[in-house]
Order: sequence, then C-alpha cells, then structure tokens
Amino acid sequence: MTVASERPINALLDRMGPEECERMDQAQARAWCANLAGGRYENFPVLSRLLPASAREDFAAIYAFCRWADDLGDESGDATRALELLAWWRRELQACFAGEPRHPVFVALLPTIRAHDLPMQLFDHLIQAFELDNRRNRWSTMHELLQSCALSADPVGRLVLMTLGQQRDEVAFAQSDAICTALQLVNHWQDVRRDLLQRDRIYIPHERTQMVSDFESRLRISATQGFAPDREFLAAYRKVLRGLCDETEALFVAGEPLLEKLSDSARPVVGLFAAGGRGVLGKIRAWDYETCLRRPRLGAAHKASMVACAWWQSRKAAR
Repeated sequence: MTVASERPINALLDRMGPEECERMDQAQARAWCANLAGGRYENFPVLSRLLPASAREDFAAIYAFCRWADDLGDESGDATRALELLAWWRRELQACFAGEPRHPVFVALLPTIRAHDLPMQLFDHLIQAFELDNRRNRWSTMHELLQSCALSADPVGRLVLMTLGQQRDEVAFAQSDAICTALQLVNHWQDVRRDLLQRDRIYIPHERTQMVSDFESRLRISATQGFAPDREFLAAYRKVLRGLCDETEALFVAGEPLLEKLSDSARPVVGLFAAGGRGVLGKIRAWDYETCLRRPRLGAAHKASMVACAWWQSRKAAR
C-alpha cells in the first residue's frame, strides 16, 4: 500500500477527489487511514503505544480527516482552488453524517462518529479554520489569532476526549481548549520561517511587532538569507517571540488540571500531546527564539523519552 502522506495532495486528488473517488470498504479505508497517520512527521506520535488498542482506528480516522483538510487548504496551489476543495470536503462531511460516505476518509470516519456520538460542528469548525487561512494571511491582534485557534485546534481536543470516552464536561473542555490553543500557537512560533516563505503567512500579531521598524521586510530578509540583516532586528525578534512563548506556556499551565480528571487510559494520551507541544516550546527557547532563521523540531530520541515520561506520570497518578 502506498504511504498516502508521502504523496502530494494534488496527485491523490486525481483518484480521490471531487471528480473521481476510489472506492474502499470500511476495513480498507480504516487501514488506509492508519497508514496515513503513521507516515507523517508530527511533533507528537499520533498512534503512540500509549493509545488504547480499541481507539487506534478511531484516532487514525480523525487524524486523516484533519490531515486532508489541512493539505487541501495549504497544498492546493492557490487560495481560490483551496476554497473550492474545502467546500467539496464539507459536502463530503455532510454526506458522511447523512450515512452516505464516499471518500475513504469518511468511510473510515463514519463508524467512529456513530460509536462516540461525535458532532458534525467540531469537524466543520476545522474546515472553517482552513478556509480562514486562505482568506487572510496576517493577524492584527492576539485576540484574532486566539479566535482562529478556537476553530483550528480546540475541536481536535474535544474530539479526542469524546473518542476516549471521557466525561463531556464544560470545565474539562475549557482546559482542553487551553492545551490545544497552546499547541497551535507553538506550531505558529515554530514555523515562522516556513509559513512566510512557503505560504506568505505571518501569524505573529501586528500589535506585537509594531514597535519594530520595518518588521515584515526585515523578517523576510532574515528568513530568505538565513541570517538577520542587522543585529538589532534579531534581538527585537527574540524579544517578541519570548513574550509569545511565555503566553503559550501559561496556556499549557491553565490546561494541566485536565489530566487529573482523565481515566488511567486517557491520561497518558492527552499528556503526550501536551508534552509534545511543550517539548517544541523548549526547543524554541534553547535555540534562543530564532525561528525566523530555522525550524526547531523534536528528534526520535526526544519523542521516545516523552512517551516514556507520559507513561510513567500516568502510572504515578493512578497510584
């Protein structure tokens, strides 16, 4: 079986797109989604050994939905085409909830939706987030960016809790939202260079950079050439990102009480997600916040250590 995540989205659309869609039965579709989930680099393992065996196929199906929606928004070539494809993805979502899935992702997702009574609104919010990314590429305020995270990140956390059979509690959901928003922000601070050069997006809010003269042009020069145009800019950039990382860390702290409420099987799974984000945040700090020049990422050894730590912490909490 081809590893779907290694193929460009446009190539996959030739056989799994709006015009033509390869048919798979449920078993084939769920195996295909599991293959997709295991073949893409992420800050944390999607299908780690901490995940209960009974939840692996459900997690893979949810991940596949998110991965495809993200790639349709980011890898389609231009904003107009991306919005057309995301509108198609919403129609596929609606067909799935009507009990008539067509695309393999939705064939795999339907039993997950039914087994855990997952609401369509959470999936639709994710599509809305990717549509928003194609309608704007700059953010004026932190408030605007946090509103975007409420669409792009928070629904994932809620889907995870529901799929793991946790209590649907508004306090727990709010704590999950804090963790997921923090995870999304970490991705933004990690990918400053790549987002600018590959997608012409700057997620650092303008209100945080307006005191830095010619911030965007100096950022672009730094990202393009791999070193800052002047010593003053790099110092100013570090200061901006340090403040943003501190705010992001505070969100992780706000979400920490969630772990105490989770079951013994769910706690290490959610804990690993948070640990992955905090691990990248630590990498950003260790690299002196210079994400305009390079992209920090977690190595295999670091990820293995996070899995072990999450397992150990869950055992301690259980005792």
